[in-house]
Amino acid sequence: MRLIRQITTTREAVFQEGVRSGGEAPSALTELAQEREVLWRGFGGCLNEAGIAALDALPPERKKYILDELFLPDKMGLNYCRLPIGANDYALGWYSYDETDGDYALEHFSVAHDRRYVLRFAKEALARNPSIAFFASPWSPPSWMKEPPQYNGGHIRPTPQVLSAYARYLVKYVQAYEAEGVHIAQINPQNEFASDNNYPTCTWTGELMREFIAHYLGPAFEESGLKTEIWLGTINGTGTLGGIGTRYDAYTHTVLDDPSAYRYIRGVMYQWEGKNALRQSVESYPELGYIQSENECGDGANSWEYANYVFELMRHYITGGVCAYVYWNLILPRGGVSTWGWKQNSMITTEGENARFEYEYYIFRHSAAFVKCGARVLRLGGHMSGNSFGFCNPDGSRVIVVQNPFPYEKTVSFGGTACALAPQSVSTLVFAP
Repeated sequence: MRLIRQITTTREAVFQEGVRSGGEAPSALTELAQEREVLWRGFGGCLNEAGIAALDALPPERKKYILDELFLPDKMGLNYCRLPIGANDYALGWYSYDETDGDYALEHFSVAHDRRYVLRFAKEALARNPSIAFFASPWSPPSWMKEPPQYNGGHIRPTPQVLSAYARYLVKYVQAYEAEGVHIAQINPQNEFASDNNYPTCTWTGELMREFIAHYLGPAFEESGLKTEIWLGTINGTGTLGGIGTRYDAYTHTVLDDPSAYRYIRGVMYQWEGKNALRQSVESYPELGYIQSENECGDGANSWEYANYVFELMRHYITGGVCAYVYWNLILPRGGVSTWGWKQNSMITTEGENARFEYEYYIFRHSAAFVKCGARVLRLGGHMSGNSFGFCNPDGSRVIVVQNPFPYEKTVSFGGTACALAPQSVSTLVFAP
C-alpha cells in the first residue's frame, strides 16, 4: 500500500504536509477483520446562536473565509451537524417556540426567532455543502410544560395532555424547518436526560421517555408522515443526577427493551459520560446506529493538552461503533464564556476583528478533511492501535489518524509502508487504493 500524504500537527506547528521517512523496526498497524460494519456518515458541529453572533462581529471577508473553511467539501467539509430546538446553553437568551401558557393546541407556535441566528447559520452551511445532514434536540420544552415552569432544571409534567402537546411541538418544529429549506434527518427527544442545571435542561426517567416515544412521539411522527427519524438521545450517563453506573440500564436498555418504543427508534446518541455505555449498547443492539452527539468542551483555554484529549475521545467513539462524530461550539469569542458563566473551548476563537484557528480545529480536520461519507470504519491492530483509528473511503483509499504521545520520534508502518511520526504529534496518513 502506497503512502501518498502525511499531515502532521504538533504544539509548535499545525497541519504540516510532508512524508517523514521512517527508521528501522517500525511499529506495525494492521487492518483486522471487522466485528461489525460501520459506514461513516460524517463529522460536524453544533450550530449555536453564540457561534453565528461571533462570526457576525468579524469583517465580512473574514466571516466568509471561516464559513468556507468549515463547510466547503474541499476544505474541512463538515457534513453532519446539530441544531438546538429552542434555547441551549450557548443561546444568547432563553426561549422556546411557544411560550403561551396552556397553548396545548400550539396555535402560537413559531420558529421566527431562529431566522436571526440558528436558521441563518444552517443556511450558510447548506449554501457551501448542500449534502449536510442535520439532527436536532431540545434542551428544554416550553417552560409552561414543566415543573417548575422554568427553562433551567425541572422535569416535564407527565400528563397525557402535556406529552401529546410536546410530541406535536416537535412535529411542528420539523415541518417549520422543512418549510425554511432545512431538512431535519433525526430528532432526539431531549438533550442529556440526566442533566439538571442552571441553563435550559429537563430531566427524564427512562420509563417516562419510553412512554413518550412509544405512545406520543412515535405515533405523532407516523401520523404526520415525516421522513425524520427518531433517535434515542442525547444520553449523558450519570450526569448531574449523581449515582453510579453507566445509565445504560436506566435509559438505553429501559427504552429499547420495550417493543412499542423500539419500533420507532433508529439509533442512539451519546455524549459526555454516556461514552461509558456505548460498548454495551453496540454489543446488545448492533442493528441500530450510534452517533457521538457532543464533543466535551474543555475550559476555554484551548490548550494542546486538551486537544490531545479530544483526539482520545474521537478514538474512543470511532473505534467503539459510532457512525458520526460531532463537535460542540465551532466558533466562540476568546475565553468561550457562556451566558451563564461557563468557559468552553471552540474550534475557532474571535477577538475584535480577528479570528484564530485553535488546536482542536486541526485535530478535527485531521479526520474530517480526508474521510468521505460512506467510508468503512477500520478495525486496527498492533502496538500503536490504541493511539489510532482509520477508515477505508469508497474509492478504496485508507485514512489512518495516529497520535504519537511520546517525546521522541516513532516509526509506524501500515500496508508495508513505514513513516516517522514527530514527537508528541497527531498525524493523518493517506494511502492510495
